[in-house]
Amino acid sequence: MAGHSLNINSTLQCPHGGSVKITSTNTKTKANNAFMVTANDTFVIAGCPFMIGSASSPCLTVRWLVPDSQVKINSNPTLSSSNTGMCLNVAQAPQGSVVIINTQTKVQSR
Repeated sequence: MAGHSLNINSTLQCPHGGSVKITSTNTKTKANNAFMVTANDTFVIAGCPFMIGSASSPCLTVRWLVPDSQVKINSNPTLSSSNTGMCLNVAQAPQGSVVIINTQTKVQSR
């Protein structure tokens, strides 16, 4: 399934409203004038208010389960709006799928 490629300007959130900051190691390949991201890049979540009972359990990172299969940058699979990313807490426990709010609309990958 094809989707619009994610770049460092894409907006992502955890399912509880925390914002995802993308840090990419890609310094060569761009989509709509911003560097494209890969499954091996860093996705840090800030501001997640999630609680389990009375204990704080915020989402902290994103692990991509199914990246693009046909497009790679430096041997790393790219990401697109059709991919699945799981938000994880400090214990690496899954807390829901990442929500892709928006991305560039000029380049598609799969």
